[in-house]
Amino acid sequence: MSDQSDLSKPLKTWSHLAGKRRRPSEYEIVSTNLLWSTDDEMPWALSPDIDMNKWYLRYRNNSPLKHDDWDAFRDPDEMVYRSYNVMQDGHETYVDGLIRDHAKNDHDASLGADWVAALARLYTPTRYPLHCLQMGSAYLVQMVPASTIENCAMFQAADQLRWVSRVAYRTKELANTYTDAGFVTGERKAWEEDPCWQGFRELMERVLVAYDWAEHFVALNVVAKPAFDEACIRQLGHPARQSGDTLLAQMLDAQWEDSDRARRWTGALVAFARQTEGNAEVMADRVAKWVPLGDAAIDAYCAALPGGADAAAEAKGAASAFRASLEFAA
Repeated sequence: MSDQSDLSKPLKTWSHLAGKRRRPSEYEIVSTNLLWSTDDEMPWALSPDIDMNKWYLRYRNNSPLKHDDWDAFRDPDEMVYRSYNVMQDGHETYVDGLIRDHAKNDHDASLGADWVAALARLYTPTRYPLHCLQMGSAYLVQMVPASTIENCAMFQAADQLRWVSRVAYRTKELANTYTDAGFVTGERKAWEEDPCWQGFRELMERVLVAYDWAEHFVALNVVAKPAFDEACIRQLGHPARQSGDTLLAQMLDAQWEDSDRARRWTGALVAFARQTEGNAEVMADRVAKWVPLGDAAIDAYCAALPGGADAAAEAKGAASAFRASLEFAA
């Protein structure tokens, strides 16, 4: 290792990227090699006997998923804070327009009674699992071993929090039109007691206590989030259209764009981890552990969808196809 203590020969700007022999991109400059807490013995430059350090040593540094250089991972979208905000500002403006235009046309008042009841049971409670997905993503932000992975998880957490806010806004709008339908006041009871939510409730609560960062990533991004996305976004969109709820259908389409981007970085990280011998088996073992919970959650939720006789099979098939694209057994 070269001695960098000679102050007469200071390091050049972006020295860790100098090997490419070109000016680094904005993404490389602001995203790479930013974590200073990954030391093998003292993650936070504090005593290894401190509880926080013990946590990181056990659940990150000593995770069974290994790689010689986690910092070499790259987000396929090369998303940075600036570009994320520019992109999502436009995205939010689009969703604002959907809500505003439908409100002008008294959209909510035109909904049928059966569909209003379905919304109170199947849509407005989604802020609970969405918040679980946000908290899981935030845990990855704290625990992953490289800043380029951390950024992906951070933007994913922001996506989920944005949709929690959107669901909450729509919940209040619906409550203003249907004062006795249980909007605002009934979602927690539905999440905690309605049979259609108990699969996702168990899945999400178990994900939140999967502390090893690699298992948490697999449980969240390979199983739980795809299960939620396929059931509560894609499959919910079908009866929404059939019931004339074009607002919800279009909002779910917009939500899917964020989910699709999450799948891209998930696939890239899985492929990157496979570069190290033994990692494929570690991840496959975790996938096999979590898939039954994901499938059970889809079954319970889709059984309650109006006219959704094939919804569970379609959702599980799509989730399985996503895993297969990552080279995990369907």
